[in-house]
Amino acid sequence: MNLSDDERLEEKLGIRFKNRALLNLALTHSSVVPDLRAGHGEDAGIAAGIGNNERLEFLGDAVLDLLASEYLLENFPDWTEGQLSKSRARLVNARSLERAARRLGLGEHLRLGRGEEKTGGRDKPALLADGFEAVVAAVFLDAGRIDLVSADADPQRLYIATGNKLLAFGLDDGKSIWETDARLPNTASRAKVAPTTEKSLLSKCGRMGSALAAAKAKQKKKPSNRRRA
Repeated sequence: MNLSDDERLEEKLGIRFKNRALLNLALTHSSVVPDLRAGHGEDAGIAAGIGNNERLEFLGDAVLDLLASEYLLENFPDWTEGQLSKSRARLVNARSLERAARRLGLGEHLRLGRGEEKTGGRDKPALLADGFEAVVAAVFLDAGRIDLVSADADPQRLYIATGNKLLAFGLDDGKSIWETDARLPNTASRAKVAPTTEKSLLSKCGRMGSALAAAKAKQKKKPSNRRRA
């Protein structure tokens, strides 16, 4: 069976989107929107409804910042706010996003205008980083959750857990996330992370998701204490 571009990306992510339109939007660069709208010139309503991935980039950036913040708070309890902020910036930045996008082969899935195609847009660092943020947002909105986890004894080896796949994310340049200030000695507490296999890690993520869903369901069933008028 021949898979579509979207289906091949879903396989890489290890998920099946319930709302495929989210993935479609995440991959749509602003440069291709005029061409797409021109193709629906006779239907102004459809043409006006065609958007790009910039709003999803905005959300994806916030989601990744939140994931990195939560991870650092949990694994480095002795760090100051300044150390946490600098380390988060080392983890979530244009370079780390671009590397993650290249590992995913995201460039081949982007929908670009003719101008970007001619100038090598599929290999441009900024387009790849922005596209990765948009895809993260699409996964978050569709699945309701996404995780940043460590899969072994080294808390620097981070992965984004999407569905049943782990996407390597973080530092590849040999630097340390706890080298937050050159003036400070490298004595910050390292997290105690037990060795974990990919299978058991994903199982753990799945249990966390199930527990969250159960908690939300319980909250919905809880009777209201407000008096009816």
